Amino acid sequence: MLVDKTILLVIGGGIAAFKSLDLIRRLRDEGARVVPVLTKAAEEFVTPLSVSALSAEKCYRDLFDLTDEAEMGHIELSRLADLVVVAPATADLLGKMANGLANDLASTLLMATDKRVLVAPAMNVKMWEHPATQRNVATLKSDGVLFVGPDEGPMACGEFGYGRMSEVPDIIAATSAALGDGPLKGKHILVTSGPTHEPIDPVRYIANRSSGAQGTAIAAALRDLGARVSFVTGPADVPPPQGVDVIAVQTAAEMKTAVDRALPADAAIFAAAVADWRVTSASGSKIKKTNGKLPEITFSENEDILAGVSALKKNRPALVVGFAAETDDVIAHATAKRARKGCDWIVANDVSPETGIMGGSENDVTLITAEGLENWPRMAKSEVARTLAARIAAALNG
Repeated sequence: MLVDKTILLVIGGGIAAFKSLDLIRRLRDEGARVVPVLTKAAEEFVTPLSVSALSAEKCYRDLFDLTDEAEMGHIELSRLADLVVVAPATADLLGKMANGLANDLASTLLMATDKRVLVAPAMNVKMWEHPATQRNVATLKSDGVLFVGPDEGPMACGEFGYGRMSEVPDIIAATSAALGDGPLKGKHILVTSGPTHEPIDPVRYIANRSSGAQGTAIAAALRDLGARVSFVTGPADVPPPQGVDVIAVQTAAEMKTAVDRALPADAAIFAAAVADWRVTSASGSKIKKTNGKLPEITFSENEDILAGVSALKKNRPALVVGFAAETDDVIAHATAKRARKGCDWIVANDVSPETGIMGGSENDVTLITAEGLENWPRMAKSEVARTLAARIAAALNG
């Protein structure tokens, strides 16, 4: 329920704006107060009168309305809400948000707000797939903006694909989750992510090709379902998500210490690509070349973080999930890893160079549990994260 919550609803211009009327009604049914803001383009699809009547609130439209500025300045309006929802979020609005443009009331409010923002994109499939839109979406996600949809299906223009605004019940659910009322409310979840760097000397280290994108997306998806997330990350290529407790580390040993300190947790997701070995005695100064003679480097095995947490007698999370990045016999190796490590689930994926998964934007995974295998279709890492987060929520609440 959204009782006593105030939602600032920004309605963008597009045929999906008609859904905003039902969204207002449903939000109010849940107990929320809805303060509507219409863009100029939105007025071509829904009228200020209908929006105001359904919301029982003044409909805000003009940045330069002196009466409104006297009664409630746009800065105050941007901060009165518990959450800002943009539905529909057009390509134009997403572009303004991502690039810091503020030339009308809606974009100015979105720039001035200090509250979380949830957007429900709606546009033609080609507009959604356009590189500029995808760049803007990536920027907004890294800024901590929450997304619901878009969905796949037929469009008013006659085309088919991703770009449909999510249905109202899905937006309501995402709104509840954004306000901390999701299915993981009250749960603490530990997520590890990224590579580790094991020093050879002050300027060289052993690493791997993990970008940290999948672990970062998982942390964000769990956060969006209401969880308190402890995010232990190695030196990743992507920035950590907003709204989580970030613990930055470099080495496997540092990651283990951070994991130990973050426990207890209701669940632990080990998405980090932790180095199996470290240099036994890293040099304190740069190792120099000496007449073609190769340096002698000895290695030691790093402590197994996943196996260690899985074997805990005290403070073991109710659900421990590992990852298996393999290049051959993926399912066989991942199944054996689940048994060897003692974890509850393993997320297996093929990271052979030809897949483009390691460091890429998509993933193709199989979830291995005690009940068997779940083969998920190849999809964006953000979608993998949301699917996994939903499975985790079901398991913890089952």
